[in-house]
Amino acid sequence: MKFKLNSLEKKWILYDVGNSAFTLLVSTIMPIYFNYLADQAGISEVNYLAYWGYATSAATILVAVLGPILGTASDTKGRKKKIFLASLLVGALGCVFLGFTQSWLWFILLFMIAKSAYSLSLVVYDSMLPDVTTENRTDEVSAQGYAWGYIGSCIPFILSLLLVLFYENLGLTMQTAMGIAFVLVALWWTAMSVPLLKSYTQKHYQTVSSGSNLSASFRRLGGIFGELKERRKVLFFLIAFFFYIDGVYTIIDMATAYGTALGLDSTGLLLALLVTQIVAFPAALVFGRLSRKAQSSKLLMVCIGAYFLIALYGVILSEQYQFWILAVAVGMFQGAIQSLSRSYFVKIIPADKSGEYFGLYDICGKGASFAGTMLVSIISQLSGSVNIGVGALSIMFLAGMLLFLKADRTAAL
Repeated sequence: MKFKLNSLEKKWILYDVGNSAFTLLVSTIMPIYFNYLADQAGISEVNYLAYWGYATSAATILVAVLGPILGTASDTKGRKKKIFLASLLVGALGCVFLGFTQSWLWFILLFMIAKSAYSLSLVVYDSMLPDVTTENRTDEVSAQGYAWGYIGSCIPFILSLLLVLFYENLGLTMQTAMGIAFVLVALWWTAMSVPLLKSYTQKHYQTVSSGSNLSASFRRLGGIFGELKERRKVLFFLIAFFFYIDGVYTIIDMATAYGTALGLDSTGLLLALLVTQIVAFPAALVFGRLSRKAQSSKLLMVCIGAYFLIALYGVILSEQYQFWILAVAVGMFQGAIQSLSRSYFVKIIPADKSGEYFGLYDICGKGASFAGTMLVSIISQLSGSVNIGVGALSIMFLAGMLLFLKADRTAAL
């Protein structure tokens, strides 16, 4: 039977299409521009990769602090849409300003602000899923979000790529071309959010008395940590998710920086990562369809195991064609592991506390790879090899696999 999306589900998915353009910018063009600014300042390739990793880790720390607070506050009646809009606007404006700075230090600072706001918007966005669909549809709706996000984000990316590659033919400087590309992504991101903002209604929420919203949010946040002692399935899943998804997002965020540090051709890297997006589209849909017949937990184990092998492959990567193989392999499992994790989590948490729980979920995931980027950065500098740094990510996936097995075997409340 063909799976059909309703109107609200489609509008929710459109935000995946919008924010994925920023994700793609972060993992492709943005590191190349930062490399250009760093090179102008005389920063070595190894330190460039490390600084990029440290900046990404710093953004994660900021989200780790603010995510649970804003997520909990968003569960209050009437607050989810407002907090979502505020995070979206800060992220989009940060993206615009990134395109007009010529200082590598200011670039990193603005990147941390924009990346944090983007991640905070996703805390709220993911928690909207129980409001826009039913539990039996979450696997496929979540998969469709990632799938269409991957293919839809290619539109502004291709336009940005043409600007960056052919700026001289257009009579532009590199800085101007980058500025236009960043503005284009910010406009796309904002425009794709409008349908959801117009139609979304918060169905599951916590009610508090007037004037006590903030204090009530902090009390509820404290209560969530207490609940995790009882909700052991959720606790074990979050710990497992922390390890394996940190590895996934490290690969996404640092792929271009990794290839650039190896001295690979920038144009080839960007085109390879475009292939990742194209491959991820049908792959996410296939895994969404497979979820009708196979348990999502088993599909998640396949994805985590695949990423374990991908990380090991990074140890021997040195040629352009090997990076293309890596790009295709990542595309096959990237959307699936993200969408299945999101829908699996929705099923094991209470719907009226989705914002609170997704605040914790996004510390581990969408805040973007604190442990993973730190691991790659430190190992790369200590060993003097970016290959060994990336290969060390296999530890993250092995730990995530073992912990997920523990979570899946634990009974839910």
